[in-house]
Amino acid sequence: MTTRLHPRPGRPDASVSSVGGPLLWPADEPWPVCTEPHKRSSGYRVADIHRGRQVLADAWARDRPTDEERVLLKELGRRHREREIADTDPIPLINLVQVYRRDVPGLPPGPDGCDLLQVLWCPFEAHGPSRHGLAPRVRWRHSDQVAVPLDASPQPALVGFEGAVAEPCVLHPEQVVTYPYAGSLPTGLWRRIDAWEDAEERKGEKRGLGDEPVTYHHDLSIPQGCRVGGFPSWHTTDPHPIICEVCAAPMVLLLTVDSWEWSGADGSWMPTEEWDVAERLRTAAPRGSRSAETVC
Repeated sequence: MTTRLHPRPGRPDASVSSVGGPLLWPADEPWPVCTEPHKRSSGYRVADIHRGRQVLADAWARDRPTDEERVLLKELGRRHREREIADTDPIPLINLVQVYRRDVPGLPPGPDGCDLLQVLWCPFEAHGPSRHGLAPRVRWRHSDQVAVPLDASPQPALVGFEGAVAEPCVLHPEQVVTYPYAGSLPTGLWRRIDAWEDAEERKGEKRGLGDEPVTYHHDLSIPQGCRVGGFPSWHTTDPHPIICEVCAAPMVLLLTVDSWEWSGADGSWMPTEEWDVAERLRTAAPRGSRSAETVC
Protein backbone atom coordinates (compact mmCIF):
# COMPACT_ATOMS: atom_id res chain seq x y z
CA MET A 1 0.00 0.00 0.00
CA THR A 2 0.96 3.62 -0.53
CA THR A 3 -0.92 6.79 0.38
CA ARG A 4 -1.23 9.30 -2.43
CA LEU A 5 -1.32 12.79 -0.94
CA HIS A 6 -3.14 14.51 -3.84
CA PRO A 7 -1.97 18.09 -3.09
CA ARG A 8 -4.37 20.75 -4.35
CA PRO A 9 -3.85 24.55 -4.29
CA GLY A 10 -5.14 26.06 -1.07
CA ARG A 11 -4.27 28.15 1.95
CA PRO A 12 -3.06 25.69 4.59
CA ASP A 13 -1.85 26.86 7.97
CA ALA A 14 0.65 25.19 10.27
CA SER A 15 -2.03 23.11 12.02
CA VAL A 16 -2.70 20.89 8.99
CA SER A 17 -0.77 18.62 6.63
CA SER A 18 0.37 20.36 3.46
CA VAL A 19 2.82 20.60 0.60
CA GLY A 20 4.50 23.99 0.45
CA GLY A 21 2.53 25.31 3.43
CA PRO A 22 3.81 26.79 6.70
CA LEU A 23 5.44 24.41 9.17
CA LEU A 24 4.55 24.00 12.84
CA TRP A 25 7.95 25.21 14.04
CA PRO A 26 8.84 26.31 17.59
CA ALA A 27 9.61 30.02 17.78
CA ASP A 28 12.66 29.32 19.96
CA GLU A 29 14.15 26.70 17.63
CA PRO A 30 16.65 27.92 15.01
CA TRP A 31 15.44 27.65 11.44
CA PRO A 32 17.65 25.21 9.45
CA VAL A 33 20.02 26.68 6.91
CA CYS A 34 22.38 25.40 4.23
CA THR A 35 26.01 26.33 4.78
CA GLU A 36 27.55 24.03 2.18
CA PRO A 37 29.66 26.13 -0.20
CA HIS A 38 28.04 26.57 -3.62
CA LYS A 39 26.88 29.36 -5.91
CA ARG A 40 23.89 31.19 -4.42
CA SER A 41 24.08 34.79 -5.59
CA SER A 42 22.06 34.27 -8.78
CA GLY A 43 18.52 32.99 -9.10
CA TYR A 44 14.80 33.72 -8.89
CA ARG A 45 12.78 35.60 -6.29
CA VAL A 46 10.22 33.55 -4.38
CA ALA A 47 7.51 36.22 -4.64
CA ASP A 48 8.02 36.41 -8.42
CA ILE A 49 7.64 32.63 -8.72
CA HIS A 50 4.31 32.59 -6.86
CA ARG A 51 2.97 35.57 -8.77
CA GLY A 52 4.06 34.15 -12.11
CA ARG A 53 2.25 30.88 -11.41
CA GLN A 54 -0.94 32.73 -10.53
CA VAL A 55 -0.78 34.84 -13.68
CA LEU A 56 -0.19 31.74 -15.78
CA ALA A 57 -3.04 29.85 -14.11
CA ASP A 58 -5.44 32.74 -14.76
CA ALA A 59 -4.27 32.93 -18.37
CA TRP A 60 -4.74 29.22 -19.07
CA ALA A 61 -8.19 29.35 -17.48
CA ARG A 62 -9.01 31.62 -20.44
CA ASP A 63 -7.05 29.36 -22.83
CA ARG A 64 -4.14 31.76 -23.41
CA PRO A 65 -2.31 34.73 -21.87
CA THR A 66 -2.80 38.29 -23.07
CA ASP A 67 0.06 40.33 -24.50
CA GLU A 68 0.33 42.20 -21.19
CA GLU A 69 0.51 38.93 -19.29
CA ARG A 70 3.23 37.63 -21.60
CA VAL A 71 5.34 40.70 -20.85
CA LEU A 72 4.72 40.35 -17.12
CA LEU A 73 5.55 36.64 -17.16
CA LYS A 74 8.82 37.35 -18.93
CA GLU A 75 9.75 39.92 -16.28
CA LEU A 76 8.72 37.63 -13.39
CA GLY A 77 10.76 34.80 -14.89
CA ARG A 78 13.95 36.85 -15.03
CA ARG A 79 17.00 35.75 -13.03
CA HIS A 80 18.44 38.21 -10.53
CA ARG A 81 21.87 38.64 -9.00
CA GLU A 82 22.71 39.61 -5.43
CA ARG A 83 26.44 40.31 -5.55
CA GLU A 84 26.74 40.78 -1.79
CA ILE A 85 25.75 37.15 -1.15
CA ALA A 86 28.84 34.97 -0.69
CA ASP A 87 29.01 31.30 -1.66
CA THR A 88 29.27 30.33 2.03
CA ASP A 89 26.50 32.54 3.44
CA PRO A 90 23.75 30.57 5.26
CA ILE A 91 20.63 30.00 3.14
CA PRO A 92 17.26 29.39 4.84
CA LEU A 93 15.87 26.03 3.76
CA ILE A 94 12.56 25.96 1.89
CA ASN A 95 9.34 24.42 3.30
CA LEU A 96 8.51 21.31 1.31
CA VAL A 97 6.12 18.95 3.11
CA GLN A 98 4.43 18.70 6.50
CA VAL A 99 2.48 15.54 7.36
CA TYR A 100 0.55 14.75 10.55
CA ARG A 101 -0.03 11.06 11.30
CA ARG A 102 -3.68 11.83 12.09
CA ASP A 103 -4.18 13.04 8.50
CA VAL A 104 -2.28 10.48 6.47
CA PRO A 105 -2.88 6.73 6.77
CA GLY A 106 0.32 4.76 6.44
CA LEU A 107 2.70 7.37 7.85
CA PRO A 108 4.82 5.48 10.39
CA PRO A 109 5.50 6.96 13.81
CA GLY A 110 8.73 8.86 14.08
CA PRO A 111 11.40 8.46 16.75
CA ASP A 112 9.93 8.30 20.27
CA GLY A 113 6.44 8.26 18.79
CA CYS A 114 6.65 11.61 16.98
CA ASP A 115 3.44 12.36 15.09
CA LEU A 116 4.61 15.12 12.74
CA LEU A 117 6.96 14.76 9.78
CA GLN A 118 8.50 17.88 8.24
CA VAL A 119 10.77 18.03 5.19
CA LEU A 120 12.73 21.05 3.98
CA TRP A 121 15.43 21.42 1.34
CA CYS A 122 18.02 23.79 -0.01
CA PRO A 123 16.67 25.88 -2.90
CA PHE A 124 19.78 25.25 -5.00
CA GLU A 125 20.67 22.08 -6.89
CA ALA A 126 24.30 21.87 -5.84
CA HIS A 127 24.70 19.01 -3.40
CA GLY A 128 25.98 15.46 -3.22
CA PRO A 129 28.46 13.65 -5.46
CA SER A 130 26.61 14.73 -8.61
CA ARG A 131 26.33 18.36 -7.42
CA HIS A 132 22.69 18.28 -8.52
CA GLY A 133 21.02 17.31 -5.25
CA LEU A 134 18.70 19.48 -3.15
CA ALA A 135 19.92 18.25 0.26
CA PRO A 136 16.54 17.46 1.91
CA ARG A 137 16.36 17.82 5.69
CA VAL A 138 13.91 15.59 7.62
CA ARG A 139 12.54 16.72 10.99
CA TRP A 140 10.29 14.64 13.25
CA ARG A 141 8.54 16.26 16.21
CA HIS A 142 5.70 15.91 18.73
CA SER A 143 3.10 18.41 17.55
CA ASP A 144 1.64 18.84 21.06
CA GLN A 145 5.01 19.99 22.40
CA VAL A 146 5.16 23.14 20.24
CA ALA A 147 4.03 25.74 22.78
CA VAL A 148 4.76 28.93 20.81
CA PRO A 149 4.92 28.42 17.03
CA LEU A 150 6.95 30.53 14.63
CA ASP A 151 4.84 33.22 12.93
CA ALA A 152 6.59 33.08 9.54
CA SER A 153 9.49 31.07 8.20
CA PRO A 154 12.62 32.80 6.88
CA GLN A 155 12.86 33.02 3.09
CA PRO A 156 15.99 32.95 0.91
CA ALA A 157 16.70 36.04 -1.14
CA LEU A 158 17.01 33.87 -4.26
CA VAL A 159 16.39 30.27 -5.28
CA GLY A 160 18.32 28.35 -7.89
CA PHE A 161 15.32 27.20 -9.91
CA GLU A 162 11.57 27.73 -9.81
CA GLY A 163 10.81 24.09 -9.04
CA ALA A 164 12.51 24.44 -5.65
CA VAL A 165 9.50 26.39 -4.40
CA ALA A 166 6.38 24.32 -3.78
CA GLU A 167 3.02 26.04 -4.18
CA PRO A 168 0.95 25.93 -0.94
CA CYS A 169 -1.38 22.94 -1.21
CA VAL A 170 -3.80 21.09 1.04
CA LEU A 171 -3.80 17.29 0.95
CA HIS A 172 -6.48 14.74 0.05
CA PRO A 173 -4.95 11.38 1.08
CA GLU A 174 -5.95 8.20 -0.75
CA GLN A 175 -4.60 4.72 -0.06
CA VAL A 176 -3.94 2.59 -3.14
CA VAL A 177 -2.40 -0.82 -3.82
CA THR A 178 0.98 -0.71 -5.54
CA TYR A 179 3.57 -3.21 -6.76
CA PRO A 180 7.39 -3.16 -6.97
CA TYR A 181 9.27 -1.35 -9.70
CA ALA A 182 9.63 -3.58 -12.77
CA GLY A 183 13.42 -3.58 -12.74
CA SER A 184 13.50 -4.93 -9.19
CA LEU A 185 11.35 -8.00 -9.97
CA PRO A 186 12.78 -11.50 -10.46
CA THR A 187 13.72 -12.15 -14.09
CA GLY A 188 11.17 -14.92 -14.55
CA LEU A 189 8.30 -12.83 -13.25
CA TRP A 190 9.26 -9.84 -15.37
CA ARG A 191 9.36 -12.00 -18.49
CA ARG A 192 5.80 -13.16 -17.76
CA ILE A 193 4.69 -9.53 -17.35
CA ASP A 194 6.47 -8.56 -20.56
CA ALA A 195 4.70 -11.36 -22.43
CA TRP A 196 1.34 -10.23 -21.01
CA GLU A 197 1.96 -6.65 -22.15
CA ASP A 198 2.83 -7.84 -25.66
CA ALA A 199 -0.37 -9.88 -25.78
CA GLU A 200 -2.46 -6.91 -24.62
CA GLU A 201 -0.87 -4.73 -27.29
CA ARG A 202 -1.69 -7.27 -30.01
CA LYS A 203 -5.29 -7.50 -28.78
CA GLY A 204 -5.62 -3.73 -28.97
CA GLU A 205 -4.25 -3.65 -32.51
CA LYS A 206 -6.74 -6.31 -33.62
CA ARG A 207 -9.63 -4.37 -32.10
CA GLY A 208 -8.41 -1.20 -33.76
CA LEU A 209 -8.32 0.70 -30.50
CA GLY A 210 -6.50 4.02 -30.53
CA ASP A 211 -5.77 4.07 -26.80
CA GLU A 212 -2.37 3.27 -25.38
CA PRO A 213 -2.21 -0.31 -24.05
CA VAL A 214 -2.09 -0.86 -20.31
CA THR A 215 1.44 -1.51 -19.04
CA TYR A 216 2.75 -2.69 -15.70
CA HIS A 217 5.22 0.17 -15.33
CA HIS A 218 2.94 3.08 -16.18
CA ASP A 219 -0.48 1.87 -15.10
CA LEU A 220 -0.27 -0.86 -12.45
CA SER A 221 2.87 -0.65 -10.34
CA ILE A 222 3.88 2.74 -8.88
CA PRO A 223 1.73 5.88 -9.10
CA GLN A 224 3.19 9.27 -9.78
CA GLY A 225 2.67 12.20 -7.48
CA CYS A 226 3.40 12.90 -3.82
CA ARG A 227 2.92 9.86 -1.62
CA VAL A 228 3.84 8.20 1.66
CA GLY A 229 5.26 4.69 1.79
CA GLY A 230 4.98 2.11 -0.97
CA PHE A 231 7.78 1.08 -3.29
CA PRO A 232 10.57 3.33 -4.63
CA SER A 233 10.67 4.19 -8.31
CA TRP A 234 13.99 3.82 -10.15
CA HIS A 235 13.01 5.65 -13.33
CA THR A 236 16.19 7.76 -13.28
CA THR A 237 18.73 5.14 -12.14
CA ASP A 238 19.14 1.38 -11.96
CA PRO A 239 17.80 -0.23 -8.77
CA HIS A 240 20.38 -0.53 -6.02
CA PRO A 241 20.30 -1.21 -2.24
CA ILE A 242 19.71 1.77 0.05
CA ILE A 243 21.63 1.16 3.27
CA CYS A 244 21.72 3.31 6.42
CA GLU A 245 25.14 4.93 6.75
CA VAL A 246 24.95 4.67 10.57
CA CYS A 247 23.70 1.14 11.29
CA ALA A 248 24.01 -0.51 7.83
CA ALA A 249 20.35 -1.63 7.95
CA PRO A 250 18.26 -1.64 4.75
CA MET A 251 16.19 1.53 4.45
CA VAL A 252 12.55 1.77 3.40
CA LEU A 253 10.77 4.48 1.45
CA LEU A 254 9.21 7.16 3.64
CA LEU A 255 8.08 9.94 1.30
CA THR A 256 8.09 10.70 -2.42
CA VAL A 257 7.66 14.25 -3.73
CA ASP A 258 6.84 14.71 -7.41
CA SER A 259 5.89 17.62 -9.67
CA TRP A 260 3.22 15.59 -11.48
CA GLU A 261 0.11 13.72 -10.32
CA TRP A 262 -0.01 11.70 -13.51
CA SER A 263 1.29 11.64 -17.07
CA GLY A 264 1.16 9.41 -20.11
CA ALA A 265 -1.34 9.07 -22.91
CA ASP A 266 -4.05 7.29 -20.92
CA GLY A 267 -3.63 9.04 -17.57
CA SER A 268 -4.43 5.88 -15.64
CA TRP A 269 -3.48 7.49 -12.31
CA MET A 270 -5.63 10.53 -13.02
CA PRO A 271 -8.28 11.14 -10.31
CA THR A 272 -11.70 10.56 -11.91
CA GLU A 273 -13.15 13.49 -9.97
CA GLU A 274 -10.79 15.85 -11.80
CA TRP A 275 -10.97 14.55 -15.35
CA ASP A 276 -12.07 17.90 -16.78
CA VAL A 277 -9.22 19.74 -15.07
CA ALA A 278 -6.72 17.11 -16.13
CA GLU A 279 -7.90 17.30 -19.75
CA ARG A 280 -7.04 21.01 -19.79
CA LEU A 281 -3.62 20.28 -18.32
CA ARG A 282 -2.91 17.87 -21.18
CA THR A 283 -2.90 20.79 -23.62
CA ALA A 284 -1.31 23.36 -21.32
CA ALA A 285 2.27 24.51 -21.69
CA PRO A 286 4.73 21.80 -20.67
CA ARG A 287 6.24 22.09 -17.23
CA GLY A 288 9.42 20.69 -15.76
CA SER A 289 9.22 17.72 -13.43
CA ARG A 290 11.39 17.11 -10.41
CA SER A 291 11.16 14.53 -7.67
CA ALA A 292 12.87 13.79 -4.42
CA GLU A 293 12.65 10.66 -2.35
CA THR A 294 13.41 10.44 1.33
CA VAL A 295 14.12 7.06 2.87
CA CYS A 296 14.20 6.25 6.53
